[in-house]
Amino acid sequence: MQLEEYFNVLAPDDIRLKGTRIGIESILYEYIYHCKTPEEIAEQFHTVTLEQVYATILYYLNHRSQVDAYLADWLEFSRTMRQEQQRNPSPARIGFWQMQEENALK
Repeated sequence: MQLEEYFNVLAPDDIRLKGTRIGIESILYEYIYHCKTPEEIAEQFHTVTLEQVYATILYYLNHRSQVDAYLADWLEFSRTMRQEQQRNPSPARIGFWQMQEENALK
């Protein structure tokens, strides 16, 4: 099997492991930023095989500059979305906060 056959490229900013809904950014974030082993990552993501985790890491190592840019874009998008959610929380989030406050007063 060729390395690229492990992935579905849905868009330039959306590469997923074939047969799953897991993006390569999820696997690589755990590998790069949390220093998890491939075995730990495979345990964490139950729909992903150890072979798929190794394929993702190998893809990263073979396309490092492109994947680094992909991850940087993903991290920036995530940061922007968190800020937006903090500025404009959903009604469900507001209700949750109110329940927490009420429970703290008990």
